[in-house]
Amino acid sequence: MPLQDETARRELGSEFLPRFDAAGLITAVAIDAVSGRLLMLAHMDAEALATTRETGLAHFHSRSRGRLWMKGESSGHVLRVIEIRVDCDQDAIELRVDAAGPACHTLATSCFYRRLTAAGTLERVDD
Repeated sequence: MPLQDETARRELGSEFLPRFDAAGLITAVAIDAVSGRLLMLAHMDAEALATTRETGLAHFHSRSRGRLWMKGESSGHVLRVIEIRVDCDQDAIELRVDAAGPACHTLATSCFYRRLTAAGTLERVDD
């Protein structure tokens, strides 16, 4: 199939054709389904994506551990997936979730709890 046809199928069609990178990963962001707040960014491989779809709980590929992990597997702070969205060229996933506690391992609501100041330092934001 010519690339143009594959691109059109991926970008304009109704087929789910996730485009994994050379390492077999796709970027995934978790968004609070009610507030729209960005909670975390992680990566999924085909197994994590399939397991997420099967269980309704967010699973990711841990690059540091080299294995599948379920968000909240040790803390209980799971992410229940309400909806999965895909970007225009299907190389990124948006998980709309209901979080059962803080999304960040630091116990912050979101992993994005600091901002970069003009001075080049980080300051905590609580919004």
